[in-house]
Amino acid sequence: MPLHTIRTNSAHPDFVRLVQQLDKYLALIDGSEHAFYHQFNKIDHLNHVIILYQDEEAVACGAIKEIEPQVMEVKRMFTDTAFRGRGYATIVLDALEGWSKELGAHCCRLETGKRMPDAVALYQRNGYQIVPNYGQYIGVENSLCFEKRL
Repeated sequence: MPLHTIRTNSAHPDFVRLVQQLDKYLALIDGSEHAFYHQFNKIDHLNHVIILYQDEEAVACGAIKEIEPQVMEVKRMFTDTAFRGRGYATIVLDALEGWSKELGAHCCRLETGKRMPDAVALYQRNGYQIVPNYGQYIGVENSLCFEKRL
């Protein structure tokens, strides 16, 4: 089976492995600010996780969690560096948005860093609009927050 996604939760070993790669990547990009962001990126209780497989290899992931009624936050989006540039992040994002709709959400929000131009471009290409920083990201200089109506 070539490309396929699964729905799971944050205990899935392939998700844990991809998130460990993501955290290493973010530690390099965020530098001294990494500890601040890391506190909001725990994966203990994420019940809505998508993992994308190429054949039997987990190559990309993402998750959603409800942050207020009918609003899902997209979390832990990551594509293995060896598999970037193939549209895999869009496949994961589309799957997360579809799942959000099934759960009754009317919009998705997310935060990414200004030092991550590829991520910013991904979200803008997929219809996300910059919104004022929300929640723990209010006043955080490096944070960009986005929202998409579903």
